[in-house]
Amino acid sequence: MTSLSGLPLWDEEDLPVDDLLLFEVAWEVTNKVGGIYTVIQTKAKITVDEWGENLFMMGPYYEHNFNTQVEQCEPPNPAIKKAMGALIDNGCLVYFGRWLIEGSPYVILFDTGSAAWNLDRWKGDLWDTCGIGMPAHDREANDSLLFGSMVAWFFKEVICQLGDSPNVLAHFHEWQVGAGLILCRSRKIPLATIFTTHATLLGRYICAGNVDFYNNLDKFNIDQEAGERQIYHRYCLERAAVHCAHVFTTVSQITAVEANHMLHRKPDVVTPNGLNIKKFSAMHEFQNLHSTNKGQIQEFIRGHFYGHLDFNLEKTLFFFIAGRYEFSNKGVDIFLESLSRLNYLLRVWNDVTVVVFFIMPAKTNNFNVETLKGQAVRKQLWDTAHTVKDKFGKRLYEALLKGDIPDMNTILDRDDFTIMKRAIYATQRHTLPPVTTHNMLDDTSDPILANVRRIGLFNARTDRVKIVFHPEFLSSTSPLLPMDYEEFVRGCHLGVFPSYYEPWGYTPGECTVMGIPSVTTNLSGFGCFMEEHVSDPTAYGIYIVDRRFRSADDSCNQLTQFMFGFCQQSRRQRIIQRNRTERLSDLLDWRYLGRVNVNNLSPLSLSLALSLALSPQTEGFRYPRPGSVPPSPSVSVHSTPHHSDEEDDEEPYDEDMEAERDRQNIKAPFTLGATPEEISRYEPGMANPGP
Repeated sequence: MTSLSGLPLWDEEDLPVDDLLLFEVAWEVTNKVGGIYTVIQTKAKITVDEWGENLFMMGPYYEHNFNTQVEQCEPPNPAIKKAMGALIDNGCLVYFGRWLIEGSPYVILFDTGSAAWNLDRWKGDLWDTCGIGMPAHDREANDSLLFGSMVAWFFKEVICQLGDSPNVLAHFHEWQVGAGLILCRSRKIPLATIFTTHATLLGRYICAGNVDFYNNLDKFNIDQEAGERQIYHRYCLERAAVHCAHVFTTVSQITAVEANHMLHRKPDVVTPNGLNIKKFSAMHEFQNLHSTNKGQIQEFIRGHFYGHLDFNLEKTLFFFIAGRYEFSNKGVDIFLESLSRLNYLLRVWNDVTVVVFFIMPAKTNNFNVETLKGQAVRKQLWDTAHTVKDKFGKRLYEALLKGDIPDMNTILDRDDFTIMKRAIYATQRHTLPPVTTHNMLDDTSDPILANVRRIGLFNARTDRVKIVFHPEFLSSTSPLLPMDYEEFVRGCHLGVFPSYYEPWGYTPGECTVMGIPSVTTNLSGFGCFMEEHVSDPTAYGIYIVDRRFRSADDSCNQLTQFMFGFCQQSRRQRIIQRNRTERLSDLLDWRYLGRVNVNNLSPLSLSLALSLALSPQTEGFRYPRPGSVPPSPSVSVHSTPHHSDEEDDEEPYDEDMEAERDRQNIKAPFTLGATPEEISRYEPGMANPGP
């Protein structure tokens, strides 16, 4: 299959899935916690297409999730039905059904609460097996042990039922399910195993401490670092699972380097994360969707900034950052500093206004009263305007019917002017528009608000950069900003994700498939992936900040220049760039990446032997630089500040011709597997590979 014309055809070698059972084990099956849920959910369709009735996903049972996301049914496979019965007969509840997502995969969910009475005994088994002790106070680690023990027990029963030729493949995601893999191997259960780490446990903890992590990977005392953070037992589970697995994979080259140092094993293959592009696909409609959803955001802005709406909304750009509230790991620290510098540049050189949204969940107790009032004032103004408009229209209509040209001074009476004056007076405000939309529980020590105070961005009239901190995930039922996340992203102009620690990074990927330019870094898996496979990422709306080989101050300056350059673009240039960005969608499609991953892992499925070999690397493609972009980067935007609505001296552009060139002008192939040579290019002290 091909995802773009010009891609090499795949070899038509079908996996013998009729003779195989694939179990995908993850803590986030039907249980949304973070990005792994997106991975599992979005690739379910292509995996079901490949494996059919022989695919089973395994995760923890939560009553609410099961009742709202799963259609309960009987297992079609007799071996699985009997294995579930063996656990249930011993008081450990197991549930089976179809997950109500695209592809409708089978799911097997284990109720860890029903097996809690075994916890002490299973802790002893784990200690006897590999010397890993589980402290009583760590609820998450104890739940992972209960889950892993039930999974290993289940696999043992399944293998017994299948007889001499089990042909079972188990794919484990992350440390929470690592205990199951360890116990399967220690008990010599004959199944082939894969372990995928989406981020190393210790890496995330260390990066949160503002450490130059990637340039000092070889200098950390791993055991000491884990012990000081009181996660040594979790780290041991993760490392043991990595070394017990027949095949070890990770999601990006940068994480492969990290895993090699943190877990002391080089990944056998890199399997990049994809997205279900069909879900986001809007063909040429995505430009119209941007305009429609931008209008909804503008309505929120009219209410939030009432009384201070002295900037032109047609010259206002919407930037945003979203995700888990990890202040340093997600790059919020350098983003805020860059916004301060951008504010100075815009005040001096440009009349563009930037409204920046921070969509990050934090502890709050309710909506901000001032924010709610703003939306009420906006609605009142809207109602007043429509009331007066209806009266004006009726009187105008009646006058024209009589053949008269109405006197505009008399068509509205004194009461109409009184209503309008009252509405105008209602918009008067003696305070600045609030920075946050909610009442924060810990306002004084909140990192974002503390840094907003430091840089002095309080939404003053003179500020060209405005801040809106929305400490809650978006919802279409919200009284403030009634939009789903996807609608909100489509309405923005630029997503900014200058992460320091981001093993993959779904947020810029989602921006890309919706045709929204984004900022990422060369320390994120997504950024490295784009750097490797796209000749000129910036031309396609993927701005990559160097956070590895530059100082924090230089990275701030680079990010500031990216944002300032984006603000200098005319509306036509932004439309052209969005077209280019959206054309990268197929590069992130599971239809393509899923087949790449299957090809890379196919010998595992074919042999199911304990000594597993990797297949030859799969060829792909490298996007060329768009033909309409001049050779000099300085020419792609104006070299001097200009108004964003200027259209002079635009570069020639033919969308259809450029799209066809992107599909056919394929450059040097790449490989998606992680060879030792490729991984070594990312090692500390080595230069970052260029495009």
